[in-house]
Amino acid sequence: MAKISPFNAVRPQPQLAKQVASKPYDVLNSAEAKLEAVGNAYSFLHITKSEIGLPETIDIHSAEVYELALNNLSAFIQRDVLFKESKPCYYIYQLIMEGRAQTGLVCVSSIDDYNEGIIKKHEFTRPEKELDRINHIKTTGAQTGNVFLAYRNQSDVDNLIDKWKTTKNPVYDFTAEDGIQHTVWAVSDEATIDQITHLFATQVPCTYIADGHHRAASAAKVKLTLSESVAKPGDQEKKVSDYFLTTLFPSNQLQIMDYNRVVKDLNGQTAESLMAALAIDFDITPQDAAYKPTSLHSFGMYLNKTWYQLIAKAGTYTTDPIGVLDVTILSNTILSKHLGIQDQRTDKRIDFVGGIRGLGELEKRVDSGEMAIAFSLYPVTIDQLFNIADAGEVMPPKSTWFEPKLRDGLLTHLIY
Repeated sequence: MAKISPFNAVRPQPQLAKQVASKPYDVLNSAEAKLEAVGNAYSFLHITKSEIGLPETIDIHSAEVYELALNNLSAFIQRDVLFKESKPCYYIYQLIMEGRAQTGLVCVSSIDDYNEGIIKKHEFTRPEKELDRINHIKTTGAQTGNVFLAYRNQSDVDNLIDKWKTTKNPVYDFTAEDGIQHTVWAVSDEATIDQITHLFATQVPCTYIADGHHRAASAAKVKLTLSESVAKPGDQEKKVSDYFLTTLFPSNQLQIMDYNRVVKDLNGQTAESLMAALAIDFDITPQDAAYKPTSLHSFGMYLNKTWYQLIAKAGTYTTDPIGVLDVTILSNTILSKHLGIQDQRTDKRIDFVGGIRGLGELEKRVDSGEMAIAFSLYPVTIDQLFNIADAGEVMPPKSTWFEPKLRDGLLTHLIY
């Protein structure tokens, strides 16, 4: 069963919450983060993407970047931009995007649960991204990125959270520049805290990583390197580093968006020869406008300023839980077979574009010459994710994109 705990969050003063809260570190590149933080000395990007305060020539994975993150975090606390909660709390975090609300429970989850498979995974991680977060956590002593977990919803949990939301005042309530409303309640009542802990320990047999595989893996590896000196005073059985920052969402409130691909080159082929090769496995139809798939096994392809619809022919894919996924069909039938991309986790020729950026982002990256070809996909369903994780299988990397995103900086977990 799921082992969760309240924690002493480091969080912003209420009047500064909107300025502190930032988009997740992994949805912005360095240039985008620098632009996002212009004129905002309180932006949490100064901690999660601290390279924005250094010359553009800096190696973003250098020790200097992580040391600056630590210095900025310390300065935020010393200047009382951030403060540490006086007692362990749970937090309820509601996001509203385009009229659709989803509410999660912010807590710390057991790393033992992660290692033992109670927290289930559906993706492998990329080594360089793991190492980046390991170095960030070890240098700052903080888990600044939230791991987004899903669970099969339980009515008792739903009712308790709904009651707290309707009877208590939030500690934060603001609408960010992108129009998403963020509302956070602190649950400090000990009886309610005990009830929440008990409900997850008795009614939620497992949770699933929806977003944050690298953050979770990094937290688990950092735990192995830390000494007993990080234990809480008076609590030698449970170290702070034994837990990692998570937000748990019930499955019936979640929406998965498409997660698309762009590739740098055609692997030595011409556009014409690639199209001829693809026609063996796909029915191909040119489109007058950007093509967003509306059903399984249908793909969009952008090549030489033209969109195409690709429909996988029967018999070109298997029907097992992994083989039937569109991300698998794309991987096996196009990326590996024709474009020479055997491992999407490590191949530098491929990049991933979340559906929130729209198909225009795919066109921009191809038209600029940065990339040669783009593919749009139909999104994975939450049931597919659960079934694959339950079977102990993994999807191809970057198969799911969840929106809306939790903001970094509102709730941070210090491990020493």
